[in-house]
Amino acid sequence: MNLRCLPAILAAAACLTLLSSCANSSVVSLEYVPQPGLMLRGSPDFAVGQFKDKRNENAQTLGHVRLPIGPKVDTIQTRLPVSDVVRNAFAYALEARGMLATEVKGRFILTGDILDLRSQLLVHPYGYARIRVNVVEAASGRVIYTKIHEGERQSNAYRPGSGSPVPVLRDLTSRALQEAVDRALDDTHMRQQTGTSMDSRPRYTPGML
Repeated sequence: MNLRCLPAILAAAACLTLLSSCANSSVVSLEYVPQPGLMLRGSPDFAVGQFKDKRNENAQTLGHVRLPIGPKVDTIQTRLPVSDVVRNAFAYALEARGMLATEVKGRFILTGDILDLRSQLLVHPYGYARIRVNVVEAASGRVIYTKIHEGERQSNAYRPGSGSPVPVLRDLTSRALQEAVDRALDDTHMRQQTGTSMDSRPRYTPGML
């Protein structure tokens, strides 16, 4: 090794060590934002059961902000376990569609597996969700629908020094989760299997006031 390069190598190593030691955690909340004009309404026949976290990750970890050369400088975490975050998103989405059971137990129960839900930043901020959704008939316990739904969001490359990327990552991951949830609840096959109406809003006919 050229000894003249040793000071530069040591300085780079010290810089990486410093950045790694400064790594911290940012706690975020993911939000479901109803879009009334785009959602398909239905009947209040659904309750929400358990969504199992199968990501092989800490229960509240969404991902990490890393430098291009590798070290993580921030860990993004949710306030609640990810399993609760996903369960709440489905409950909010059902309620917004008029599909959440008003009684203690609905005709159908939504359950599932969280296969992936993450935020990441290498060059581009990125959010991704992949969830297996099951619809269980409450009376019989029979699974009448199961399908994996995905959501994905990405923004422009992050410029170091332009501020914290965490708010952008939070928003991207929220939208990715919402996309997966909306695809599941508005899925034509799921609506057909459950016999729930595609849209319960009254439609205009001539003579209506």
